Amino acid sequence: MPQRPPADAEPPLLVACALGIERFALRRGHRAAAAAGGRPDLVVLRTGMGPEAAETALAEALGEGADTRRSPVVASGFCAGLAPGMRPGDVVVAEATRDHRPGVPDVTCRDNGPLLRALRERGLTVHSGLLRGSDHVVRGAERAELHAAGAVAVDMESAATLRAARRAGGRPVAAVRVVVDAPEHELVRIGTVRGGISAFKVLRSVLPVFYEWHRSLLLPWR
Repeated sequence: MPQRPPADAEPPLLVACALGIERFALRRGHRAAAAAGGRPDLVVLRTGMGPEAAETALAEALGEGADTRRSPVVASGFCAGLAPGMRPGDVVVAEATRDHRPGVPDVTCRDNGPLLRALRERGLTVHSGLLRGSDHVVRGAERAELHAAGAVAVDMESAATLRAARRAGGRPVAAVRVVVDAPEHELVRIGTVRGGISAFKVLRSVLPVFYEWHRSLLLPWR
């Protein structure tokens, strides 16, 4: 029977995603990083699709007695880009997430500096700004409306994930998403497979950046 970590041990990093293909990409990245001497203290949680599923999964994962109760949380996976010129494989780092329901406070993502620097040092195209939540797949005119309202990207789980994480107690949170479709590259168009492969490869590559962010949170000056 595996031993539980000491009560005063640093908690593992919790990376939450919705889909099996997202978890597969993240776990592939975790194995590669571990083989290269990366940090092993990571939990990849598949929440299921949609904001309600994300809230429920996070509440359980951060509940009393769970090894991840005090964990920093990263919401990750794929997203839809909203800004013209975005392409599959671009990365979005949220400055804040906003719920799809009006009146729910935004969740601000602090401590993003190490994430932005590390991603850009890897040669990735990185966008930073408001990540909007939705309870459905966003297309066409609605995509333009969300962009006009200040969002750079949209997905269905990040806002709910970070809101649930903060509600379960003060902790660092972040949302890092990989664009799988964008205004000029919608999923219904020819080129979907190529865009999906590009996004998968980028998502698989970002785990070392999450490790660096986690490590930066443990530095004494923090």
